[in-house]
Order: sequence, then C-alpha cells, then structure tokens
Amino acid sequence: RRTARARKPTSWPRGVPCAPYAVIETAEQLAAVSVDLLPGILKTARMGYDGKGQVRVKTPAELAAAWDSVGQVPCVLEKMLPLQLECSVLVARGMDGAMVHLPVQRNLHRDGILAVTEVYEENLPAALAAQAIAAAKSVAEGLHYVGVLCVEFFVLQDGSLVVNEIAPRPHNSGHYSQNACDVSQFELQVRTMARLPLTQPRQHSPAVMLNLLGDLWFAQGDTEQTPPWAEVLALPGTHLHLYGKREAKRGRKMGHLNITAATAEAARATALQAATLLGIAPF
Repeated sequence: RRTARARKPTSWPRGVPCAPYAVIETAEQLAAVSVDLLPGILKTARMGYDGKGQVRVKTPAELAAAWDSVGQVPCVLEKMLPLQLECSVLVARGMDGAMVHLPVQRNLHRDGILAVTEVYEENLPAALAAQAIAAAKSVAEGLHYVGVLCVEFFVLQDGSLVVNEIAPRPHNSGHYSQNACDVSQFELQVRTMARLPLTQPRQHSPAVMLNLLGDLWFAQGDTEQTPPWAEVLALPGTHLHLYGKREAKRGRKMGHLNITAATAEAARATALQAATLLGIAPF
C-alpha cells in the first residue's frame, strides 16, 4: 500500500465514491475521529494485504487499542458498510489512452483473503455490471494510468456501488482469464507495456476460480501433505496453477484452480466438487 493520504482520497476520479474514512497518523488525529465512522476497520497504510494489517473496531477505546497494536503507524479507519456482495473489474489502458476490460468478477472473501471468483453473465445484474465497468474505466482514465488495473468494489444493500481498493497490476480475481478468455490479464499487461494494440478480451467459457491457500496442505493436521490433485484434475474443465513456492504455510497463497464449462451451472457444480475434495468450504 501507499501512504494513507495517497491511498484514500475523498472520492476517486470523476466522483466515484469510496467508503467514509479518517486518516490516523498522530494521537491528535486519533482523538478527533468521529464516532460516526464506528464500527469500522483500521487498516495500516503500508504492507497490508489479504487481511493483514487490519483490525475491526467498534468503540473509540477499541480503536485506540488497535492503533497501539499495529505500532501507531499511519493508518486509515474505514467505516464498515452494509454489504450485499463484492466485485471487481480489470481494465487495461495503453499509452495512447485506448482501454479494454475483462468481464465483471463476483468475489467472495474469507478472513480478508479472496476465496472464490465467479465470472459469467448471470453473476451480477446487467445494469450493475455496466456501472462497475464504467466506474473502473473512469478511475483508470482519471489517474492517467497505463497498464492493467483492478478496481475492487463493494455493492451495498441498497444496490449502490462503492470503490473499496485499487490494485495497479494484474490481480488475483483476474486469474480465471488464463483459461476462460481469449486474452488474459497477463497478456494485456504485456501489450500495454510493449505498446502493442489492445483488443477487447472475449470470455469463451463461464468460469469459477478457487484460491489455493497453504491450509490445504494441512487438511489432515499439522503434518504437511500434498492435496489430492489427481482427483481434482479428473474433474472436467479443471485447470491447476501452482506458484512453485517451496513451503506451504497457512494463509499463504500457493496457487489457484480455474474451472471452466459450457454453462455457469456446470462450472459452479464442478467447482463445488473440487472444493469438497480439497476441503474448501462450500460457497
């Protein structure tokens, strides 16, 4: 993460809203935090990812204790909002301003870590998907960004869209594009950096992505065991991507599994079968 001030503007370019927040860098700023921002999530301004560097707080006393617990480093307190779901959009913008996008991804997080991404036409209402794509493009254009950019959104209970975070790079929620699209997020990154033409990606298969955390290697206890890849890969439309990390650790991203099929129902059914084999909770 960048510094708290750089990371959290009042709103993103062209009025795309973000969650109400307060920057906390000093004891005076801590004391001045409005109770209207509670309950909230205290996030460190640097080195925070996958739920790390985050503390949920409900009262001013809990907020003060949380800031102490992270070493009183610069932080942002974000108000907790009534969420309906989370989604993200990946856009690629070239030096010439040309822009393309991947389909809207519906995401499920567990313990602050992305667990499941589902991408097919029925995963979000069409109007909401169009709004998310337009907002992501607005952010990229407003920042004069070049490269692949992921914009993560909250969809609130009232149906409104709020920017959660931006990731200036290919993103975990876009990994499905390796097997479900004719142009992946990684190819888009290469094209932007090499000043090659950007072509609008086409999704040829409904897809579900399962994140593979190190916990799967310890499903039977404290002894590390390789997950049942052969059984998983016997399922139709499964594509295993391991990152080659030497040591499995709980909570550590070790790879991802993409599942593609002719229909959304088939992709989801196979993904649930794979999840059962791997010991991943149903979704």
